Amino acid sequence: MPHLKMSDESSSTSSSQLVEDFEGEPDEEVDSDGGKNQTGQSGPTALSGFASLRAVIRIKQKYQAMKLRRQEMAHSLAAAGSLAGAPGRTSPKIFTFEVPAFPSVPQKKKRRRKRRVLFPNGGPRKTMPKQERSRAMYCLYLLFAIVFVQVYNAIENLDDHVLRYDLEGLEKTLRREVFGQQGAVEGLVHHLKDYLSTYVHNKPLVVSVHGPSGVGKSHLGRLLAGHFRSVVGDTLVLQYYVLHHCPQEAEAMQCARNLSSLISEMVEKAEEEEKIPLFIFDEAEHMHVEILDVLLQLVASKQSNEYLNAIYLFLSNLGHTHITKHMLQNSSSISSGRHGNLVKELTPILRNTLEKHHPLWTEADILPLGLLEKGHVMECFLEEITREGFYPDHSNIERLAGEIEYYPVVAGREYSQSGCKQVVAKVNLL
Repeated sequence: MPHLKMSDESSSTSSSQLVEDFEGEPDEEVDSDGGKNQTGQSGPTALSGFASLRAVIRIKQKYQAMKLRRQEMAHSLAAAGSLAGAPGRTSPKIFTFEVPAFPSVPQKKKRRRKRRVLFPNGGPRKTMPKQERSRAMYCLYLLFAIVFVQVYNAIENLDDHVLRYDLEGLEKTLRREVFGQQGAVEGLVHHLKDYLSTYVHNKPLVVSVHGPSGVGKSHLGRLLAGHFRSVVGDTLVLQYYVLHHCPQEAEAMQCARNLSSLISEMVEKAEEEEKIPLFIFDEAEHMHVEILDVLLQLVASKQSNEYLNAIYLFLSNLGHTHITKHMLQNSSSISSGRHGNLVKELTPILRNTLEKHHPLWTEADILPLGLLEKGHVMECFLEEITREGFYPDHSNIERLAGEIEYYPVVAGREYSQSGCKQVVAKVNLL
């Protein structure tokens, strides 16, 4: 029994020593040591101990071989994935308590490219530092925008005033209805457009139309009054005929007071409606001094605002001798654009004559009307015959036009002494 105990202890110590030696040495040394020990020992107990030891050694060898193959495969797959740029397949992971020898390689973050390009110091271009804009610049831009809007609105308001009075339609009507006075029509429409383009004025518009008898002064006033009645209303248009409204000189003072109160009422009403009234005074050469004095006070620029927004039109034959004499003496130099020269040459002469008559004409723009030629008289006959419903026979029109008295022919021009004044009477005799 002591011998057996000694053999078991020796076999166990030898087996543990053999396992430790196997872990540090190759398989061949283990086998040789095992052979030596086997030869040195005997008995069935030693054989069973060697069998279990060899089984443990064989399992551990297989585990280490499998572990080595997995590490080699992991190295090869990692190298292939880094070259191809895509992760490769790996074998199923087996849970172990050991820390992996090669941790996973972290992916590099893509750097964001900068948009600004920096050039070297000696290069042609350099990045300048960003300058901060002052807030005052934004205020200045806002001020410019406000001024632009205000100017645009002012221009739109001017167009609205001109469209309200339909001056284009008035000009077409005057060109169609008034014969031989195209220059005067252009001058009158120019004054109206300049005045009616805005509602704020520093003085009223005063226009004085002068010309011989029958050249179309009263007809021009009637057309203008009819147009303004359709635009601003009947209550804001006044046609004042002196021989009809105030024929007696003894009643001149009362007529002046009545006219002043009437104009004041119309001006105040026009101010409330934001419109401009029209006052037409026909046959102004017969107006009494009291009436002219009242009108001078009304058209003066020192009046209140409502009196400054008004149009005064005077129609008279004052200075007609100067107009007739000028046209007969200068008919050879008169061209189609004669009205510009007519106004330029006759305005100083007419103004001196009119200012001697009354100071009222110092506040007025003078507009002379010239003599009518025979062709203009024929146009008057054609218009009146058509209006009365007669057939417009050209030979009949020439015969009627020949019955009118004319001045002696000057430079191939034949001017009528009475204009178109007798046209209506002669057509009524047909």
